[in-house]
Amino acid sequence: MPVSSLKINAQERRITFHADMDSFFASVEVREKPELKGLPVVVGSDPKGGSGRGVVSTCSYEARKYGIHSAMPISQAYRLCPDAIFLPVNMKLYADVSVKVMELLKGFASKFQQVSVDEAYLVPGPEIRNFEEAALYALRIKDEVQKQEGITCSVGIGPNKLIAKIASGFQKPDGLTVVRPGDVREFIFPLPVSKIPGIGEKTAEILGSMGISRVEELANCDVQLLSGKFGKMGLRIKQLANGLDFGEVREKESVKSISRHGTFAEDTNDPVKIAGSLNLLIESVHNSLLKNHFLFKTITLTVRFEDFSTYTRSKTVPIWTSDLFVIKRTAIQLLSEFIGGRKLRLIGIGVTKLRGKDEKQTLITDF
Repeated sequence: MPVSSLKINAQERRITFHADMDSFFASVEVREKPELKGLPVVVGSDPKGGSGRGVVSTCSYEARKYGIHSAMPISQAYRLCPDAIFLPVNMKLYADVSVKVMELLKGFASKFQQVSVDEAYLVPGPEIRNFEEAALYALRIKDEVQKQEGITCSVGIGPNKLIAKIASGFQKPDGLTVVRPGDVREFIFPLPVSKIPGIGEKTAEILGSMGISRVEELANCDVQLLSGKFGKMGLRIKQLANGLDFGEVREKESVKSISRHGTFAEDTNDPVKIAGSLNLLIESVHNSLLKNHFLFKTITLTVRFEDFSTYTRSKTVPIWTSDLFVIKRTAIQLLSEFIGGRKLRLIGIGVTKLRGKDEKQTLITDF
């Protein structure tokens, strides 16, 4: 696993992670069909012998060696590598894996923001005090994704979302790149401007016509000149080029889940203490459900042991409900697998597949 560690030390700033699954659709397909490992795999529409009209959704890193990439016409991908394994998009499978991965990542976060089916930002809890500890924490995250879901992810760590996002793509696949605050400019200045999120092909072309191709050149460009070309966006891209990003890690406004996690003061395998803590978390989740007028169908339990290994278990109930008893009973059932053995460090409970009480539905009250 490649690791780029840029002068990690105990200096702390706002530590932000960006986790990005590697070639997500293709990796899930290879997980499901191990015989495809090491082969060029292309997920997208039917190439129809080179006459297909669709595009590539994603492809394995073996396929990328032939020049294939996402959004490429499927006919062109076929011409580049006719012997590649072409598979149709199975969005239900990818969505199911995504839910599990995101729930796993949430267990490592005090703040969490999913930004797509295969990537998310997270801020660790106060127990992670510096960037050196953050690097070790990221290795645990990567290990859990690999062990539980059979795919790899790349993680970037930086003082803000911008740097974490760029860093996660720096050493793909299966990479870990840590950029501490004092190394931000050293890290981003040599990069092409296209590496800055939000600078697309057209913007890069305009910057190129201005003699700007590297981030350092953009960072040093007169803001008035940039504003004349891009309006309000001019100031924004200059800030980004200087590594400045004030965006917070937070859930999107549309609530997809409600969850609570708690870390024990001391690792414990005491079933009474564990059940008591779980009950408090459940009541907090239930209060949030009632406050927001939500019903749910899926309950997910998260446990983390003293060695930081983390597991999630979920169960979907047959009806939409907001019943506290349903959460408690299901949570205890899920917890039973983990009681009586190793000591727990953290426990969490969440509900997903939410819908508003006022949405049209047929609700059976007996359970």
